[in-house]
Amino acid sequence: MPGELILAFFLVRYFRKSVPETSPLKKWDKLLLQAMYVIAVLALLDLVVFKNNVIDWIAHFILLGSIGIAYLHPDFRFFRNTIIAVLPFAIVSFLTDVIGLIDTPFFRRIDNYLDIILFCTIAWMIAMFIIVNKQRKALEKERQKREIEEEQHRFIAARRAELETMVAARTSQLLEQKEELEHALHELRETQVQLIQKEKMASLGELTAGIAHEIQNPLNFVNNFSEVNKELLEEMDHEIAKGNLDEVKEIIKDIKENEIKISQHGKRADAIVKGMLQHSRLSSGKKEPTDINALADEYLRLSYHGLRAKDKSFNATFKTDFDGSIKEIEVIGQDIGRVLLNLINNAFYSVNEKKKAKDQLQEGEKYEPTVYVATKKMERKIQICVRDNGNGISQKVLDKIYQPFFTTKPAGQGTGLGLSLSYEILKAHGGELRVETREGEFAEFIMELPFT
Repeated sequence: MPGELILAFFLVRYFRKSVPETSPLKKWDKLLLQAMYVIAVLALLDLVVFKNNVIDWIAHFILLGSIGIAYLHPDFRFFRNTIIAVLPFAIVSFLTDVIGLIDTPFFRRIDNYLDIILFCTIAWMIAMFIIVNKQRKALEKERQKREIEEEQHRFIAARRAELETMVAARTSQLLEQKEELEHALHELRETQVQLIQKEKMASLGELTAGIAHEIQNPLNFVNNFSEVNKELLEEMDHEIAKGNLDEVKEIIKDIKENEIKISQHGKRADAIVKGMLQHSRLSSGKKEPTDINALADEYLRLSYHGLRAKDKSFNATFKTDFDGSIKEIEVIGQDIGRVLLNLINNAFYSVNEKKKAKDQLQEGEKYEPTVYVATKKMERKIQICVRDNGNGISQKVLDKIYQPFFTTKPAGQGTGLGLSLSYEILKAHGGELRVETREGEFAEFIMELPFT
């Protein structure tokens, strides 16, 4: 069997097996299969009819024809390196037979050289096959890698589209939630404004009750001395009619003294009214020199009398310890007064609740409700303490007492804004508010204000 037939058979078989699924060569598959059958039949005939020259020449033409068609046809460009590997062997083999046919003596002289050349073409063919095979494997790996990358790209694109759809849906949902939250926030702010106003009016009501009690004393003095002066004037008319000038002078002296007292108590009433107006007005935001001791004393008394006016059964002891070395400091008086009123009201409320509870239990131990207000000058700051011997504050709620709307009072008795506003006011002044407490024994709120 000539080597050309074997080579042609494996070359055609290689064409069929090596083409990609998407290659245009797939349309040649049937024709290539038929060519393999034809070559196989010729090889079988060559075995039966040993060394038949006709089959040898047919084998040459099949091999060279296969190489020519494969090299020239564009569908077979994928195999051109393989064709180049086989071509030298096919040409040399063909020329060897042609020379042997034309001039036998010459062929015998160069036969050894032709064998060497033929061996070289076989070596070339094997080497090229190895190279082509490596290239084919590399190309196959590259193709598989490309397919994997394309598959990944398709997956990523599909995933991206899915994520974009999810993001769009989530964005729409978040926008709806944002609108709902903005609406809820708007309503919350309106409610907060209303509650702050309610807290302000509640403290104003307590303050007004205290003011009414405080203002009653100077008004009583004014009314009493006015009545006395009226009587003295009538008496002076009688003395003038009698011509008793010495007595008239004594009466005039008494009237002047009474007028001084009327003026003093009138100014006291005027100061109380101005204090009420300052508390009821919005804060101007302007710091002014303020006597902290006087402010604390005034709001302590106003708070006490305000609670007494609301509840006649309420009674408590209040004590003060003011540092006389404290001079006027720059603060917003209305705001600090509001803080003091909140803290003192809470202190009185706590001792009153504890007293009610002890009265109900009829405990033998005597309990005296007491609120203690003190001031102290420290290095670069003023300290104001409001302490009570009431129920104290539970450790469970201690972290929440400065939160807006948090309250331990029963419904309707507190808005939960007093301590929150107090905390914010002191922060705005560059100060702080802290608490020391023991549940069931005491609570002490400590205000600290900077001063220079």
